[in-house]
Amino acid sequence: MSQFEEKVYKEVKKIPKGQVSTYKTIAIKIGHPNASRAVGNALHKNPNHKLIPCHRVVNSKGECSGSYAFGGKDAQEKILKKEGVVFRNNRITVS
Repeated sequence: MSQFEEKVYKEVKKIPKGQVSTYKTIAIKIGHPNASRAVGNALHKNPNHKLIPCHRVVNSKGECSGSYAFGGKDAQEKILKKEGVVFRNNRITVS
């Protein structure tokens, strides 16, 4: 695991249950503001949501963007809904 991936995973683990962040927000927090795509790639290498809650990270539009890593968009949405995340028009309001 690279140092970059370690930083990404460490930051994602801080996201409280029921809350969602974006790739861009994670990139900024780890000091790589232009690396949102790289953040997404790092998370999809290890999609085990029990170990790393990477299902809590979505794209800047609030859409489930890691769908292929979690068995499809519906599966990712189902995990988030179980955590109490509210969807409106298939989007999540990210604060």
